[in-house]
Amino acid sequence: MTATLIDGRAVAERLRERVAARTAELARHGLIPGLAVVLVGDDPASQVYVGSKTKQAAAAGLRHFDHRLPATTSTAELIALVERLNAQSDVHGILVQLPLPPGVDSAAVLAAIDPNKDVDGFHAVNAGRLALGQDTIVPCTPLGCLILIREVTRDLAGKRAVVVGRSNIVGKPMAQLLLQNDCTVTIAHSRTRDLPQLCREAEILVAAIGRPKAIAGDWIRPGAIVIDVGINRITGADGKSKLVGDVDFETAVARAGAITPVPGGVGPMTIACLLMNTVNAAIRSSSRDVGPLIGLS
Repeated sequence: MTATLIDGRAVAERLRERVAARTAELARHGLIPGLAVVLVGDDPASQVYVGSKTKQAAAAGLRHFDHRLPATTSTAELIALVERLNAQSDVHGILVQLPLPPGVDSAAVLAAIDPNKDVDGFHAVNAGRLALGQDTIVPCTPLGCLILIREVTRDLAGKRAVVVGRSNIVGKPMAQLLLQNDCTVTIAHSRTRDLPQLCREAEILVAAIGRPKAIAGDWIRPGAIVIDVGINRITGADGKSKLVGDVDFETAVARAGAITPVPGGVGPMTIACLLMNTVNAAIRSSSRDVGPLIGLS
C-alpha cells in the first residue's frame, strides 16, 4: 500500500479563496475584518511566520495591523497594548506571536486578550467553550487538522482516534474536536505505556509531540489517516538542513491510507484557519445581519 498524500497547500488555498469571497461580501456591508498581529523581539522564525500571516491577510482582503516591539518589552507594556487593541473597534482578531521573550508572562498576556478577539483560540474562555461543545473560536492548527481529515472522510463517527501530544495548543483541542465528531479518542503523551501498540489501533492518528520521526512506520495501522503536525529541522545525511515531521514519513507512507507530508501538510492550514477565525470573529461582532459564518464546508 502507498498512502494518498493529503495536500495541505491545495486545501489551504481553497479555504483562503472562500475567506476572500466572504470578506468581499462583508465589505459590501461596510464590515472589513481586521487582524492585529503582535511580534515581540527578533526571533527569525517568528518574523518569517508573521510576515506570511500579514501577506496572506492582505491578499484575502483583511485589514491588518502590525505591532513589532523590542525584546525588552515588559509584560505590563504588552498587556497595555493588548487592552488598547481590545478597545479598537476595527480590530476583530488579536494574535500575539509565541514564543514571547524570557521574562514576559505569556499566560498573563494571553489572558488579557478579549476572548471574542482571540483568533488563536488559546484563551481559557474559548478552551472551556470548546470543551463544552459550544460555538467558539477553535485553535488554528487543530482546526486545520480536522479539515484535512475531512478531506479523506466525512464519516468520523465511531472511529478510533489517537492524538499523540497533550499540549493546550494542539493536543487537547484536537481531542475535543474529534470527540465532537463522534470519534473514540485517546490522548497519548510521554508517560503513555506501550505507545507503539496504542498507535497501531488508531484509524486516525494525529502526531503533535515535536520530536523528529518519533513515530515509526510500523506503528501505523494499515489504512489509517495520519496527520503529522510536527515541524522539526534536522541535518540530513548530505549535511543539508531539512524539515521533517513527528512521523517517519518514508516508512509510514507504505502503511497509511492517507498521510500529510512535511512540509506542505498541516502548516499551510494554520494561517488559512487564522484568516477564517478572524472573518468569523468580525461576523460575530457585527450588530447587523451580515450573513453566516464561514463553515468547514
